[in-house]
Amino acid sequence: MSTLTGPPRRIALAARYAVLLLMLVVMLGPIAWQFLTSIRGRTENVYDGVLPAHPTLDNYVRVAESFPLLGYVANTLTVAALAVTSNVLFASMGGYALSRAGWKGRTSVFTLLVATLMFPFESVMISMFLTIRGMGLVDTLIGVWLPGAVSVLNIMIMRSAFLAVPREIEEAAVLDGAGEWTRFTRVFLPAAKGSLAVVCITSFMGAWDDFLWPLLVLTDSDHYTLQLGLKTLAGATTTNDQRLIAAGAMAALLPMMLLFFALQRFFFKGVGEGAVKT
Repeated sequence: MSTLTGPPRRIALAARYAVLLLMLVVMLGPIAWQFLTSIRGRTENVYDGVLPAHPTLDNYVRVAESFPLLGYVANTLTVAALAVTSNVLFASMGGYALSRAGWKGRTSVFTLLVATLMFPFESVMISMFLTIRGMGLVDTLIGVWLPGAVSVLNIMIMRSAFLAVPREIEEAAVLDGAGEWTRFTRVFLPAAKGSLAVVCITSFMGAWDDFLWPLLVLTDSDHYTLQLGLKTLAGATTTNDQRLIAAGAMAALLPMMLLFFALQRFFFKGVGEGAVKT
């Protein structure tokens, strides 16, 4: 098989980098624009040039003073922490159960779980709300967290990761006298660290970014999550100050960026786990 050499190879390489650069601009451009808008001075026109003439962090201070930012962040972190903990626990246990042979109904349960992915959230949110109301959890952070306590997609991720663990390792653990729980905690979970990082990131992002469900469940502003708080901020700025809205949006984006950069090494490892069964 012939390969490109000389000028054709350099042209193909340049085209590849051009496409990657275009994708980078498309993905990061809006975030960069939001950040530049958030540091513009009060007297500057938001649409006057790309770079702010007098950059300042005053807009972030004004956001913190305009509404209870720290309280909304604390509420959101509470829901996100519960979501990450429950998803890691239940998704890993469910994925492990579905990856083990020897019990009847495993295929049926797996098919049923996959089938639930076809139903959008909007088609079941009314029944979910009625269930939460019947449990007396309306206007509580537990009511916000409970529907996302475990995700079917996360169960599928952990199942694929556990299926990729070589059978010889499990057989060796059995010969050493390891029980089911020991094999799960000492063999399978350490082998699926990357997938666990994926579950952590997706669970955190889902809870942190959720807007529709908290909007249905929460009524007291003291229980609002950050996304609902940003909505009230946009409504409270009677002058429609885009600088404050951009500053609030950046404050909401920062925790997700920090979490991703902290776990990116495990995240990219986990994306590939289970792709090929060893």
